[in-house]
Amino acid sequence: MLHRSLATIARRATQAARFSSGIVRLGVDVLPPMSQAVVHNGIVYLSGQIDGTAEDVVGQTKNVLAKVDQYLEEAGTDKSRLLTSTVWLKNIERDFGDMNAVWNAWIDPGNKPVRATTEASLATPKLLVEVQVTAALD
Repeated sequence: MLHRSLATIARRATQAARFSSGIVRLGVDVLPPMSQAVVHNGIVYLSGQIDGTAEDVVGQTKNVLAKVDQYLEEAGTDKSRLLTSTVWLKNIERDFGDMNAVWNAWIDPGNKPVRATTEASLATPKLLVEVQVTAALD
């Protein structure tokens, strides 16, 4: 346990030093017009994460939150450091409860970010949910 904690601290310190000056862009090869994450002044800004592989909002939400975890880890932080989140649902009346159940199972209960959830027309008809977050590095 101590080894794991020290490894996490060392990784975060290395990442913090790497990101302490300037702007760092991550995931720039995923979609040509944008970065998946930008790190600046100790804050990680994720673009809206989507999933077009799952057929329902539960599957899409799980896959989207896995992407959020992946990009936060790449940036040197995790969901316990979330500051803000925005969730867009294609059909809020139908899908809010299911999305929220997945969210509640995923979120760090001791470190909940502020969150806004709204209904929106998403980029393609098969998309049911999109999630954007910001997180602190340290």
